[in-house]
Amino acid sequence: MVGKMKNYRRIHTKFSLCGLNCILCPMHNMDNGCPGCGGGEGHQSCSKIKCAIEKNIGEFCFECGQYPCDKYTGASEKDSFITYRNIFEDTEYAKENGIDKYEMILDEKADILRKLLENYNDGRKKTLFCTAVNLMDISDLKDAFENIVSSSKDKMTVKEKAVSAAEIIKAKASEKGISLKLRK
Repeated sequence: MVGKMKNYRRIHTKFSLCGLNCILCPMHNMDNGCPGCGGGEGHQSCSKIKCAIEKNIGEFCFECGQYPCDKYTGASEKDSFITYRNIFEDTEYAKENGIDKYEMILDEKADILRKLLENYNDGRKKTLFCTAVNLMDISDLKDAFENIVSSSKDKMTVKEKAVSAAEIIKAKASEKGISLKLRK
């Protein structure tokens, strides 16, 4: 099984086997970070990958007739380095609308995340930004980002931009009833 785990590959590595948005994860957005499950060297092994290999299912757990199985008990109630809160909703969206359509949304979110990290991160906002892009609806995220850009002044320091961006994102999330704190 170890050799199979190492050689496990998937086409759609932006959205994980189990429903995490890999492309929006802080581990994925690091140099030589996790490429996502089935994305090559460095991907994290897990019981769901082992199960997918054993059952010879396709790209996603939702393709299995037993989904969601016992491996998902309490899955959306905890977080680690990425939030698990929306795995069932995101999986359902991908299942109903198609993975290509869902990946288009992920690409838009990833673009906003990249811009946030490049222009508004003082070294302390990566987790906040990653959590926000995972949990916020794309239209709310675009709205918040437009507000961030329009409120930024040329003479602002990176720290000032980071504080302003964080306040705008937190306010938009709060308006929608979304907590941006990871649950450990």
